[in-house]
Amino acid sequence: MKKYFPLGILVLFLATISPVTAQQKITLEEIWGGAFRTQGLDELRSLNSGKEYSVLTYDRQKRQSTIDVYDYKSGNLARTLLNSSDLKGVDYIISYEFNKDESKILFATQLQQIYRRSSLGTYYVYDVASKQFSLVSTNQIQEPTFSNDGSKIAYGFENNLYVKDLNSGETKQITTDGKKNSTINGITDWVYEEEFAFVRAFEWSTNGDRLAYIKFDETEVPQFNMDLYGSELYPSADTFKYPKAGENNSKVSLHVYELTSGKTTQVDLSKFNSYYIPRLLWTKDNNVLSVQLTNRHQNIIDLVFVDVAKNTANVVLEEKDDAYVDVTDNLTFLNNNSFFWTSERDGWNHIYQYDKDGKLMNQVTKGPWEVTHFYGFDQNTGRVYYQSTENGSINRDVYSILPSGKNKARLTQKTGTNDADFSADYTYFINTFSNAETPYVFTLNEAKTGKQLREIKNNNALKNRLASYEISPKEFSTIKINGEDLNMYVIKPKDFDASKQYPLFMYQYSGPGSQNVSNSWMGTNDFWHQMLAEQGYIIACVDGRGTGFKGRDFKKMTQRELGKYEVEDQIAAAKKLGSEPYIDATRMGIWGWSYGGFMSSNCLFQGADTFSMAISVAPVTSWRFYDSIYTERYMETPQENASGYDNNSPLSHVDKLKGKFLLVHGSADDNVHVQNSMRLIEALVQANKQFDWAIYPDKNHGIYGGNTRLHLYTKMTDFIKKNL
Repeated sequence: MKKYFPLGILVLFLATISPVTAQQKITLEEIWGGAFRTQGLDELRSLNSGKEYSVLTYDRQKRQSTIDVYDYKSGNLARTLLNSSDLKGVDYIISYEFNKDESKILFATQLQQIYRRSSLGTYYVYDVASKQFSLVSTNQIQEPTFSNDGSKIAYGFENNLYVKDLNSGETKQITTDGKKNSTINGITDWVYEEEFAFVRAFEWSTNGDRLAYIKFDETEVPQFNMDLYGSELYPSADTFKYPKAGENNSKVSLHVYELTSGKTTQVDLSKFNSYYIPRLLWTKDNNVLSVQLTNRHQNIIDLVFVDVAKNTANVVLEEKDDAYVDVTDNLTFLNNNSFFWTSERDGWNHIYQYDKDGKLMNQVTKGPWEVTHFYGFDQNTGRVYYQSTENGSINRDVYSILPSGKNKARLTQKTGTNDADFSADYTYFINTFSNAETPYVFTLNEAKTGKQLREIKNNNALKNRLASYEISPKEFSTIKINGEDLNMYVIKPKDFDASKQYPLFMYQYSGPGSQNVSNSWMGTNDFWHQMLAEQGYIIACVDGRGTGFKGRDFKKMTQRELGKYEVEDQIAAAKKLGSEPYIDATRMGIWGWSYGGFMSSNCLFQGADTFSMAISVAPVTSWRFYDSIYTERYMETPQENASGYDNNSPLSHVDKLKGKFLLVHGSADDNVHVQNSMRLIEALVQANKQFDWAIYPDKNHGIYGGNTRLHLYTKMTDFIKKNL
């Protein structure tokens, strides 16, 4: 029987149910306003006892920072070690470190960013017992670090190294030749920081009686000038040393300072492959320093042991590859000075154990999968802990194994991305889990079995809130392209109808060893892609040849030809996807940032009959303009490989442009200089090609600050709507 409602009642009824049934739309203001931000465990540290851990907490309402200690087993708050409201003159704490016996805390406030990883900061030392705190220096300093006994702190200031005695309060300057754009002691130069991923180039010896450090002589490195427009009448300039591909690098040397005598000795590394010194690490022997050295091509790493007492140096391990050898932080010494090391020598990244003389004891892990993180070794149980792709290259799990390679145990069971932070005694680990549908969940697990003991924190509030939005699942699969099964995900509109046709918008990065297709929680770009899917676009992402976690050969096949195979794969993937009946092959676009911008430019130019539009943000447009360490690792020098540099450059293909093109860059990008875009702009103008472009004044490679990201993504969204 049909029921009829008076119009007024029907309108009231619909108004009542609409908030329940209607789904919200994602907005750019929400994305960049932090509406989808996840909660985590900030600055997690395991205490020496193995029974407690500490985290840094910031209370937005009280505007105070605390360093809180929790009991692993119960999860109860044991005590608050430090509260910024108790520290006169300290508004908040940004980071902290303990000394070895945890009697002192070194904490930072008022950090001023220099480049991607480096900063200047105001640092304090807090005495846990007396509850007194004091400034390390009235200057803003770099990389302050406790000696092992906590009695001293070494740090960098204005390119020199200093040591402060915390008992006497005396500060001693141990180098004097530091000078901007000339000589740096103990702090890395720009290109080491960016490409070898470290800033602190000094290390305390085990007993704290010596300080080993790298000296950088930048005298012959070409200088780069970058205008800063600011708000004054006249712009200023930032001038720094930046070695582009094929140009002079810093001359590096290794030195050891003895605190008792005040004597500094230079270590002779001339008989080794010592063009670069990418790592320093003292062994368990107070007299023996390990140094990783590599040649300019970076296809050989010499692991050298320096006996500072005898003033001798010997190669204990040499790692070679026809392409390049990755520098990692996986070198781990045991009490007897045997060590663990990771290598791709059998075609996959695996763990190896060597004795103190560099003799191979055993290959610990084996198989057609990659070790993606080496967590450490428990000397009590004799087990090695690591993360790997054994459950598929888009997933990560935590495992333990004996050094013999036997008795392997999978410690995480949920499919997705699992990461671990182990207690100091390896009794527990805090597992961080996420997948494409689950925001980060933190659980306490038993290290021996992986058994989950309790949940520490989740992001269910965010997950529940997102249930009211039109979130489409990432559909993971592989796509057969150029003889390879490439990892791919696709995001379709929530109301997808296979009988209709949709525009395709592809996203990628594609750089060597990278990965965009992973079974992990969403980042800000994912939310933007979801917003575009809401508006009727199909999003696809394909990790082509040269990306990571599918073996050495897959990753390194792009050697000397960056931008060739990767571009072929993206164009072929677009064509294959475009053959699907539900995709409009006349409306296919692609975008990317940095290496991804290099790629999207190339794909639009070289795939003019495939792609109808592209967005390129902060792109490299010629590898001749990029830095020496990164570029030469994959391309050798321009002098050795001119065709590899030029044939695959977007500058060489501007005449092919047919579609719509948006080019974006920050004028103060110290990494990928705006020179890249300016040269592409000029090439396009001279080819009489019309395109859109935007320069963000005084913004670096991240193009952020204030409303900058909101403005940028609004511009990109409008460009897509208009042109795709």
